[in-house]
Amino acid sequence: MSKQAIERFDVGARMSEMAVHNGVAYLAGQVPEDTTVGIEGQTAQVLAAIDKLLARAGTDKSRILRAEIFLADRADFAGMNTAWEAWVSAGHTPPRATVIAGLARPEWKVEILVTAAV
Repeated sequence: MSKQAIERFDVGARMSEMAVHNGVAYLAGQVPEDTTVGIEGQTAQVLAAIDKLLARAGTDKSRILRAEIFLADRADFAGMNTAWEAWVSAGHTPPRATVIAGLARPEWKVEILVTAAV
């Protein structure tokens, strides 16, 4: 029995940004680079990073199978949703969970990870 290959992207000592296996792309949690902006700006940055990774795997946001969103502050839920709704593909909204969580860096307001069909 042969094992299917796992393709990893941006492999580091601690993690990879994405792994693709058996027609599915698994993204690591994406976080904003510019933390001086508010929740809408941070969310937009994260979603743009997701778009870039999905494109590298040969897929796009219309093929997201699930999304997991981590917010540092419940008060940012509406602002995050504003950016999300402007970005998500109409008619292709994926199953989604949003959790209030302590993120690894205090300046991060949001972290999002997705799984998508390739």
